[in-house]
Amino acid sequence: MRYALLSDIHANLPALEAVLEDLRGRAGIDAICHLGDLVGYAPWPNEVVALLARLGIPGVAGNYDSTVATGYEHCGCRYEDPAQEALAHESYAWTRGHVSPETRRALAALPFRLDLRPLGGHRAGPRLVLVHAAPTLNTLYWTADRSDEFCLTMARHAGLAAGDVIAFGHTHLPWHREVGGIHFVNAGSVGRPKDGDWRAGYLLLEVGDGRVRMEVVRVPYDVERAVRGIRESALPDALAEYLRAGGAAQGTPR
Repeated sequence: MRYALLSDIHANLPALEAVLEDLRGRAGIDAICHLGDLVGYAPWPNEVVALLARLGIPGVAGNYDSTVATGYEHCGCRYEDPAQEALAHESYAWTRGHVSPETRRALAALPFRLDLRPLGGHRAGPRLVLVHAAPTLNTLYWTADRSDEFCLTMARHAGLAAGDVIAFGHTHLPWHREVGGIHFVNAGSVGRPKDGDWRAGYLLLEVGDGRVRMEVVRVPYDVERAVRGIRESALPDALAEYLRAGGAAQGTPR
């Protein structure tokens, strides 16, 4: 099975549309799934959620999705300084005030985790587990510098064995590691990359008999349309510059 995994779209409709167009030009994609954080930081939360629903793309709840759905006091994001915290609170307040009742219900209905059987549930074989951040919490930052021991602890929480794959996002930085025959993979971010590359990112993942192959794909999109959309809304302008810089801008929430 070949999967396309889209994580952390963050209400960036131009980036999502570019990724979907790229996927339409690729043969052999068996399924498209998302890894959550559909909303926040850009002005198209309703449009992004509606587009994924219209295309029947399943996925899991990110921290931004579950906090907006439940009316939590903040988005569960990480801040490095008071300026980042202020921007995050502004974005969260704007998003909560602009999602429709239909969008809120759709976000509330997202599962915490999805388990897939690439070879079918009628036979033994590898599993692909999808979560937003970690199998314990969707706010935990599982970065590439986490130890092998940490990865195996998360694998135990998820009930994984050698040959299985767990895919997640949340940090907006793609990476892959194999520990004890288990594959741990971060799909990066469609709508808000943080690696200095402004292009939308997603993951192609192939899981089959004894093999796991993956490719991080980067797709140019109309970032100036996204910049205009943010500036024409009441969202902070710093969020627009962050998109242009691919996360290299300072003073914006992580």
